[in-house]
This record gives sequence, C-alpha cells and structure tokens, in this order.
Amino acid sequence: MSYDVCIIGAGLVGLGVGRALAQSHPGIGLVILDKEPTVAAHQSSHNSGVVHSGLYYRPGSLKAKLCVEGRRALKELCSAEGISFHQSGKVVIATHRSELAALDELERRGVANGLIGLRRLDQAGLRDIEPAAIGVAALHVPEAGVVDFPQVATSLAKTLASGGADILTGQRVEAVSLDGQGARIRSGDMEIRARVAVNCAGLQSDRIASLAGVRSDVRIVPFRGEYYTLTPEAAHLVRALIYPVPDPRFPFLGVHFTRGIDGTVEVGPNAVLAIGREHYRGTSPNWAELRETLGMPGFRKLARRHLWTGASEMVRSRSRSMYARAARALVPEVETRHLVRGGAGVRAQAVDPNGRLIDDFVIEEAGPSIHVLNAPSPGATSSLAIGAHIAAIAGRRLGR
Repeated sequence: MSYDVCIIGAGLVGLGVGRALAQSHPGIGLVILDKEPTVAAHQSSHNSGVVHSGLYYRPGSLKAKLCVEGRRALKELCSAEGISFHQSGKVVIATHRSELAALDELERRGVANGLIGLRRLDQAGLRDIEPAAIGVAALHVPEAGVVDFPQVATSLAKTLASGGADILTGQRVEAVSLDGQGARIRSGDMEIRARVAVNCAGLQSDRIASLAGVRSDVRIVPFRGEYYTLTPEAAHLVRALIYPVPDPRFPFLGVHFTRGIDGTVEVGPNAVLAIGREHYRGTSPNWAELRETLGMPGFRKLARRHLWTGASEMVRSRSRSMYARAARALVPEVETRHLVRGGAGVRAQAVDPNGRLIDDFVIEEAGPSIHVLNAPSPGATSSLAIGAHIAAIAGRRLGR
C-alpha cells in the first residue's frame, strides 16, 4: 500500500495535519493509522473542552503562535460545520497579593500575543463577571471558550474520508523504517510505503520515534488529570471559566472551574503521575509502564526536584475534601458534598534528560519523517494550526 503521506495517530493533531495536507495538496495520497477502534480516543476526548486564548505562552514561542492561530481556525471550522462553540470568556484570579506580579506577566504576554479585550479587574469587577468567585485581582480573557472536541474530531475524520483519505483504525504500528525513498510502516500483516511519515501519536509519540530510529532527548511522562463535577445545586456558582494564577514552575494550570458546552461544571484537573500511559478512571494500571517511567533519568531528576509538590498532588488525588479546599480558594461556597467524581485524562508531557518539563511544542524532523514529540495543552486548541505548520514541512519534503 503506497501513499504520499502516512500519519500515525488519529487524534486532533493527526487529523489536523491530514486536513491541512488535503487542502494544500489536492489529490494527495493520504493514510492515517490509529491503534484504537475510533479516532480521538485519548487526549483529544479526555480533556476539559476548553478553547485556550493564548494567554499563558511565552511570546514568540511555537505554542503562542499556534494557539492563537489555531483558536481562530477552530472557531471558523465550527461555524462552517455547525459545531457548538461557546466563546464564554474566563477570569484568571490572583487569590493573594504575592500573585499580582505573575498576573502582570500574564497580562503582558496576552497583549504581546495579540489577544483582544483583555481587562484587569478589581474585586468588584470580578464579582460582576463571576459573583461567587473571590480574589484580590483578576484578568478577564474574553476570547477563551469551550467546544466539544470529540465532535470536532469526528467532523474532521468524516471530511477527510469523503475526500479520499484512508483512515485505518485498529492498526497498531509495530515497525517503522526510513530510507532514501521514504518510510515503511508495518502494522500486523500490513505494510505501508509512504514518501513522508508524520508521527502524531501523542502518548506513544516517543516510542514511535524510537521505532523509526530517531534519537531524541525527549521522553513522554504521563500525568493523570482527575476531574470532579459540581452537583446541580452548586453549578450556579460558576458562569463560565474560572482559573487561578498558575505556578510558573509547571506547565499545568491548577485546579479550575469549567462550564462546558453542555452546561455541566467541571472542577479540575489536578496533575499526578499516571500508572501507565492510558490509565484513566475505570481502567487497570500498567505497572510495567510505571516502572519504565520511574527508570527514566529525566523523570528521577524531576521527582527529586519537586518531591513535595508531587506528594501533595497525590494526597489530594485521594481526598475529595482536600480537592474541595483547593476549589474554595477560588469559589468559597463550594463544599465537599458538591463534588461528584468525573472523568480523567492523561497528559503526554515531554521531559528532557535534565528533568525539566518541556514547555513549548516540540516538532523534530528525521529524514522522510516528522515527529510531534510534545503537544500537550493547548494542543487541542492549536491542532488545526499545528496541522498547517506540519503540512508545510511535509510539502517541502514532497517537493510540492
């Protein structure tokens, strides 16, 4: 089976790459492989549904550029395809005066990244937008919103298939070899020949790169994020999106509130080490994968550096009352009884050999292959822009 491009991974990023290639190279021979029986089975469907504005990211970084571009492209797609998209806006709250400098920096980044309508709020201004929230100051970000990302993925897959792309699910990639003619990808008894291979495997991206013989310093560490849902009696406490000022040491945003596209209010996620790369609620832990993670030199350095923070997150993961306490820092009326266990997601977070959590997107090229090795949040928001970025790289390799 021969194609121009083979994409490994049918999540939002892989589908975004396929969409961009189909648009920029009409008639291209395109196949997308995924080991799961459906598209968007992992990070693309296990997230909060938040459409990020581009507030947090260092100006000039790939994250900043592609998040802003991706948000705009996503909004246009949803409008064209009739997908529900609610630009509800959000507030980022400083709960202590010690966080005001960090709030200033977020505002600076938002302005530098071209966000429209950013507004600093005092306590009265915050109450006007989110009456149940508290803080010493806040930043209103009107361009943030929510969407149904699985519906976005389904729409992208349907459009690609109707345009002639092959989307082959239930196909676990077992071998990848690169040569001067392109790539050979083996899945079971099937072998695919492609001029260019694009690795968008998310939680498995470093493994696919290794199969292709790519030596990279980037390794994936899975972090599990657990959600609670507010009971109907407490849901009125949250109008839209309420976030804390994030800890600048980590690429996680802290426990926050999200009123989703269906009106349900989620609280979370936290961030704890996952016992396996696909360890959701209701699934069995993968102890072999945990041992693999613990054996990574980069992870061991990370763990030593942030032992107390990691331990605190794990304890809070087991205690609904502690989780509620974190939520009350933003919305004091939330009680433990208002929290009902919800879903969980696993974030593919890249770590370097020095134990640093890699903050920016990482895209590496090796011969006829392109590897997306770090695309956590805002990866879903940015997926269409990431797709266009990679399609341009692939187009050069195809000589088009």
